[in-house]
Amino acid sequence: PMSMLMSSTVLRSCGRTLRSFNGLRLSKTWKLCYTVPLHVDSPPHQPSLTTSYVNGTSSTPLLPLTMSQCLDATVQRWPDREALVLQQDGIRKTFAQFQRDVDQVAAGLLALGLEKGDRLGIWGPNIYEWILFQFATAKAGIIMVSLNPAYQLNEVEFTLQKVTCKAVLCPTSFKTQNYCEMLREICPEISTAAGGLIQSSRLPDLRMVIVTDSRQPGMLHIDDVLQAGESRHVKELQELQSKLTAGDPINIQFTSGTTGKPKGATLSHLNIVNNAYFVGLRMGFDKRPEVRVCLSVPMYHCFGSVLGGLCMAVHGVTLVFPSPGFDGRRSLEAIQNEKCTVVYGTPTMFTDMLGQQEANRSVMAGSPCPPAIMRKIKTKRRMCCVTFKQIGYGTTENSPVTFLGFPNDNEELKVNTVGCIMPHTEAKVVDPATGETVPLGASGELLIRGPCVMLGYWDEPQKTRDVISQDLWYSTGDTASLNDLGYCRIEGRMKDMIIRGGENIYPAEIEEFLYKHPKVQEVQVVGVKDERLGEQVCACIRLKDGQTSSTEEIRAFCKGQISHFKIPQYVMFVDSYPLTVSGKIKKNELKEAMEKKLGL
Repeated sequence: PMSMLMSSTVLRSCGRTLRSFNGLRLSKTWKLCYTVPLHVDSPPHQPSLTTSYVNGTSSTPLLPLTMSQCLDATVQRWPDREALVLQQDGIRKTFAQFQRDVDQVAAGLLALGLEKGDRLGIWGPNIYEWILFQFATAKAGIIMVSLNPAYQLNEVEFTLQKVTCKAVLCPTSFKTQNYCEMLREICPEISTAAGGLIQSSRLPDLRMVIVTDSRQPGMLHIDDVLQAGESRHVKELQELQSKLTAGDPINIQFTSGTTGKPKGATLSHLNIVNNAYFVGLRMGFDKRPEVRVCLSVPMYHCFGSVLGGLCMAVHGVTLVFPSPGFDGRRSLEAIQNEKCTVVYGTPTMFTDMLGQQEANRSVMAGSPCPPAIMRKIKTKRRMCCVTFKQIGYGTTENSPVTFLGFPNDNEELKVNTVGCIMPHTEAKVVDPATGETVPLGASGELLIRGPCVMLGYWDEPQKTRDVISQDLWYSTGDTASLNDLGYCRIEGRMKDMIIRGGENIYPAEIEEFLYKHPKVQEVQVVGVKDERLGEQVCACIRLKDGQTSSTEEIRAFCKGQISHFKIPQYVMFVDSYPLTVSGKIKKNELKEAMEKKLGL
């Protein structure tokens, strides 16, 4: 059982009735705020919001289904449609073929002694086995733990210990990461493990490591899993399906850990199935005869596993993986060769592909996208047919998407907002000091409530309470504002806000302005230490190829255009930024590096 704050919920038309978890009383019955709901099955055209609170409603109910039930329904409907294409590995699977593989692996995991509720970590890049085990673990009731492929020794040991993983799936190595060697260093007992069953002092819960691409001493090969299941295990798997419910935890996604130790956001079938379902509806997947998605984002991230893997199972879309890790050239090849109609990516990925031909339709998420990048993508793309772009916003703790644009939104909404509130989701913007809802259009902290909100942080009851209130509002930590149509503008992280001599400065505002400079390719603004003012503004600029500039030129560009206190005191020219594996910029590391360079 999980030692974690959770909610056991009963969804009703009037709201949600809460019970308790592990004897922890959460709240009394609450109901949705009595304001005019915003119907979001189609784009809202008439302004209806009068304050910074929005309740997205829909005539389409939530799906009370498990991941396996969704895949079963799609296989019944389109058994011979391609489910997966892995371009670099030459793998193609129809939905029927994929389901056979899923069932075989799920039965094999049960045969090897894994049980409902056990945790299995997946540690590696975008390979076939990643998505195969994502659905096989779900079918067996095993909780999948998404491990960052870039984790080093201390990080992977911490996460495996935190959630007491019983098994790990990984390739031998990828790029500079030697997964098997690192696991041996943590658990030297692996080398002498009999029959692949491990007894480790540092990871006492770990029983097996499954390697996808080689035979390793003391470890299992994926073929061992495929061959382990017998008819009795197939029967056990079939009987297990009636014991799985949509409210069960099924995925632990570790937060990026850009500050402090990563936390394990625990998501249920209900969380991620419905997020994928309503994202697909918002994107119009249900209205197209066939959708082919170029998936360049990592599966380890919620963007890849939910908007990719779950959208495949729920909507019957075809996922095309260009390469195990992001490669702009291979992504463009996949778009062309596989006739992709949708491209998923982060702002950094799209920035890297700006000068090259892109696909018909794309979704951008992962971190806030400056309007200037949006405009560049829109204007530099070769328009061979009707095209559009959708931008979304979410957090791992919200399964992940809470705002997403409509395909036919006007340019102003596409460029300057992260989209409209999702169905069955509430959002409000509050004054972080008082908790009061701010006037419409004013900035404050964004809070989210609804069935998208995670169950909690694994084994972190206090940290869960820190971000989820008793009436189930999740505090995102993001600075945002709402317009009268229910669209959101993200202005940055609360913790990224710069306080210079008592003035509150939002880095995103300065970044957006500096993108207008003709020599600027990319820019990140951070606050650095200052003895007199507390903080000063530092702009970290990546110039376009072949360009040179100076602090004086950048400051002169700002003078008279933005408030004097927003003009960067320091301008640093950089070649790259520290990134998480999912493409987010580690602003805390960037801040520390700039302070060190400046001798502050």
